[in-house]
Amino acid sequence: MSIRVRLTPKSGADRIENVEDTAAGPALKVRVRAVPEDGKANDALVALVADWLGIAKARVALASGATSRLKTLMIAGDGETIAASIASKLENDR
Repeated sequence: MSIRVRLTPKSGADRIENVEDTAAGPALKVRVRAVPEDGKANDALVALVADWLGIAKARVALASGATSRLKTLMIAGDGETIAASIASKLENDR
C-alpha cells in the first residue's frame, strides 16, 4: 500500500498530525525533529510511521520524494488492514 505524506523536518517534536489537502491530493501531515540532511529526516519519517502503526520499520519504505516535502511511502502488508489502522489512529488522536 502507498500513502502520501507531507513532511516538515526540524520540528519541535516527532508527530503525525492529520490529513491535509495538497496539490497532489490528500496527504498525512508529519513532523520530525531530524534535519533534512543525508536522509536523516526521511529515516526519522520511516521510523515514526512504523512505530505509529505498530509494525516493523522494514515494512515501511520511501518510494518517492526523497528531496521533497511531499513523499510517497510504501507499506508492506494488507492494504485494507493498514488503511483501517491509519483511519483508527487518526480518529483516536483527535
